This record gives sequence, structure tokens and C-alpha cells, in this order.
Amino acid sequence: MKVGILALQGDFAEHIASLRPLGVETVEVRLPEQLKDLEGLIIPGGESTTIGKLATSYHLIEPLRRFSQDRPIWGTCAGAIFLSNDTRRQQPLLNVMDITVERNAFGRQVDSFETELSIPALEDPDKPYRAIFIRAPIIENVGEGVEVLARLPKERGDGDRIVAARQGHLLATSFHPELAGDDRFHRYFLGLAKG
Repeated sequence: MKVGILALQGDFAEHIASLRPLGVETVEVRLPEQLKDLEGLIIPGGESTTIGKLATSYHLIEPLRRFSQDRPIWGTCAGAIFLSNDTRRQQPLLNVMDITVERNAFGRQVDSFETELSIPALEDPDKPYRAIFIRAPIIENVGEGVEVLARLPKERGDGDRIVAARQGHLLATSFHPELAGDDRFHRYFLGLAKG
């Protein structure tokens, strides 16, 4: 399997390190022609405005939209923002996933945290998933056809804060699975890529 990691900015190296033990060939994507022959793409965490501006500068927006029509894309943190169709502010977005995202929903870097999530869609669903939130967004609203995969536990809010969602072969997580030391989310994404 061959999976691309959008390598314009952010923690793309950590996703590559997470995929290698799973026997996946990875490609650092910086130009449209590097999307060729990929079975999936991960858009990493980082700074969503910067990722959007660089994707615009490198003429990647339209090729990424075309890619998303029939191949899976997973956005983590800033990548989830970039996939969304609304952030309630002006910034370059792919507009391919019917979700509204609130940026920096938990505050500044010092407000970052870890928590355990129940995610029934993952292998071994009874085992909690340790999620790492760093200047994380939340998914405020999901459109029709978007499946909510995880919400924050009540001790971290009102229990309605969506932090993982799937729309067909598109996946968005507010947290950073590449830092968790738990490969279940990467394996879940690879399952989408295998179809």
C-alpha cells in the first residue's frame, strides 16, 4: 500500500513513523504530481491557515479536491480544519467534508491535554483510545451522511463535543493519533484505503 502525507507544514514525519511499522510505503506530498498512484492521503496537524496558503501557492487545492472524490483522505487537527467546509473565518479550505470546525476550541498551547476516548469503530473497541489534543479544534456540526466516531467524555465538557467523524472515505480527527503510540486509527484509515 502507498499512502501520501501532505508535507507542506506540520507533523508529517510523525505520521510517516506511525505507518512504517504497518508495512506502508509513504510519499511526502508537496506537488500535485506526487498524488499520482497513491491509495490514500493524510493531512497532518500543524497550522491550518499556513497549510492552506502553501497548498494554494503550490497549486494543490484542485488536485486535492479531485483526489478526495474517490480516494480516502484523513485530516488530523489542522488537517481536519483544512478538509472542512466551514471554519467561520476566511482561510483556504478544501471544502470536501460536510463539517463545521471551531479552531483552537480549547484555548492556547498551554491548554493542551490528553484524555481517553471510547471509539466503537476501532479494533478492540473496549480498550480506550488515549487522544492527545494540542491547540485542538472541535467539530461543531456535521452534515447529513457524516458519521460521528467519537465525542469528548463528559468530564471534558458537555459530552456533545465531536472530535472524530467520517464521511464516506473522508476522516477527520481533532486530536493527534500519530503521537499516541496506538496504531488503531492508522489501521482504521488503511482499511478505508483498501476499500
